[in-house]
Amino acid sequence: MRRTEAARELGGFVREHRTDGSRRLRLAAALLVTGVIGLALGVPVAIASVGTTDGAPELAGLLLGVGLIGLGLGIWRLMQALRTREQCFDVHERGLTHRVAGTATLIPWADIERIGAASAEDGRPLAEARGMGFGFSIELSDARRIRVDTFTEDARELAATIHRAVSLGEFPQGRGRRP
Repeated sequence: MRRTEAARELGGFVREHRTDGSRRLRLAAALLVTGVIGLALGVPVAIASVGTTDGAPELAGLLLGVGLIGLGLGIWRLMQALRTREQCFDVHERGLTHRVAGTATLIPWADIERIGAASAEDGRPLAEARGMGFGFSIELSDARRIRVDTFTEDARELAATIHRAVSLGEFPQGRGRRP
């Protein structure tokens, strides 16, 4: 469904919030490389440390742990990037269009139950870079949830717009012709 078709059903176009899929892929690649390096170094150290009680077993455990965690998180981010490729949220006067990989789903404001589980600013180092800085879910009336995180540009504004429309009845005003 093209944006113009969605605009006719949901009213005037207000703004677009794209998700940075390439940033997700870069993070996945960095985590996968870290995992592979951790395992590549950890396995020989673990083999060499068999029968010793010096610092080698602790080092092997650390390297293997970093490797396994890196691989696990890298696979998770890679799956997330593939699942949400080309994701975009188009805000309209009467709802949202959620576009993912060439398909578009129209979501009128009435179909959104609420904004759920908004995470506050994460103060941990590199939280924004890891996509853990801010996030929320859009809870739909059919029990589906759409997760939005800091990979989506201006996610806080998107959350505020949805909250105002769904909870307060303050609908955004679009530009251009009204259908």
